[in-house]
Amino acid sequence: MPNYSSKSHDKQTGLTMVELLVALAIGSFLMIGSLQIYNQSRQAFVVNESIARVQETAQFAMDTIEADLRMASNWGRNSRPLTVEGRSLMGTVNPNGLPEPADCGQGWALDLAQTLDGENNAFTLPCAAIGGVQPNSDSFTVRRATVQPVPKPDAGNRLQIQTTRIQGQLFIGANIPPNFSPADSTTHNLLISTYYVAADSALIPGVPTLRRKTLGANVGGPIVIDQEIAPGVENIQIQFGIDVNEDNTVDRYVNPGDDVYDPNAAGYIPGARVMTARIWLVVRGLTPEVGIVDTNNYMPGDVVLGVPGDSYRRMQVSKTILMRNARI
Repeated sequence: MPNYSSKSHDKQTGLTMVELLVALAIGSFLMIGSLQIYNQSRQAFVVNESIARVQETAQFAMDTIEADLRMASNWGRNSRPLTVEGRSLMGTVNPNGLPEPADCGQGWALDLAQTLDGENNAFTLPCAAIGGVQPNSDSFTVRRATVQPVPKPDAGNRLQIQTTRIQGQLFIGANIPPNFSPADSTTHNLLISTYYVAADSALIPGVPTLRRKTLGANVGGPIVIDQEIAPGVENIQIQFGIDVNEDNTVDRYVNPGDDVYDPNAAGYIPGARVMTARIWLVVRGLTPEVGIVDTNNYMPGDVVLGVPGDSYRRMQVSKTILMRNARI
């Protein structure tokens, strides 16, 4: 009788060297492919995350600025700064002797006729730029009041404005000014904001940042508060769209500092009103990235920043913002 088990045992041989090498080669290729896919996916995630971070910074900074700019010259119940008593006048910076912060200079808080003004590629207010001044970056000031009225006047330490449909008055104290009735007027906090780019962030050293000086209050009276808004903003540019013939349309754009409001300035335009503001932002990542060399030539507004040539990711964004209270 044949011994089948013995024959079956004789046929059970192992892999040959060639077969083993082929199997190892196939396994290695599969493993290398998997690692490459993983690395590519990870690199794509890192790049997308970096792009998203820069976009978020740009969006947040632009939204913050836009909210202020749109409401420039809002004084509560009216939008005409020349009807507000107590504002700075030609030759009389503080006609009513109101307490005001001296940090940023006389008129910084009370010059309501200049609802929007600024400096071209500079920041020269006497109040120091926290973190130093970023070269070739504009600065600008927005003056307005809060949109919503406050329930009652502050307890004596905040600049406020009382307005009706036809007039207004700056005041400070626990009582509204005489000749104003609570029934036909409202109380609003005065808002003054100066935007600039600092060379060094207080939150992330070595990174430029968008900052804002605002009007605040303490026990002793009005003060200037400096706020850090968006680390990574490297440059800001602004131009004002002005109406020179009172037809409620923009006739041309000018740089800040052209003094279209000032009759004594070379750039004075009688009757000119700022209708829009055109904003440019250059935003960069917080840290350098491997494999990136920024070869773009950035030209926001009227300035040429040139080619950085470094390893930071950047983007330039711009937007034109309509002043809601500029029309007559």
